[in-house]
Amino acid sequence: MAQFEPQNPNYDAEVRYRFAQQPYNLSIGAKITDVKPGRVEVVVPTRSDLVQHNGFFHGGLIAGLADIAGGFAGWSLVEVDQGMLTIEYKLNIVAPGLGDELRAVGEVVSRGRSIIVTRIDIFGMRNEKPVLCTTALQTLKVMKLPPELLHETD
Repeated sequence: MAQFEPQNPNYDAEVRYRFAQQPYNLSIGAKITDVKPGRVEVVVPTRSDLVQHNGFFHGGLIAGLADIAGGFAGWSLVEVDQGMLTIEYKLNIVAPGLGDELRAVGEVVSRGRSIIVTRIDIFGMRNEKPVLCTTALQTLKVMKLPPELLHETD
């Protein structure tokens, strides 16, 4: 992974705060397990309402999880008054998503002034052994946040 310098000294708290503000993340039981500059790890435990008819994690959930992990990896590098929007992502599901949980690792590949590119790998975790199920690339547009969305983090 490339080394990146966060522009916000409180990037960890900011990422966790923004993550907790998104109802979708909470509705699927997602939790951030690690935050580093340009890297975020998110897990989602298996639940019966998140799998499809064969018992695999639903492809829509996998896609959403890729978007979340990549987006917050990017967010860890932006300035205090910035956020981002996903403008494109592509994923390849290379194996069924199954196991006790899904673990998504989002890493920034390139950080430009207005565009961030991330790579996300998602693993099915069975008995703490990872099996790659998805790899994705994502493009994020860095944007200035409106004043009403700014807040102080400790």
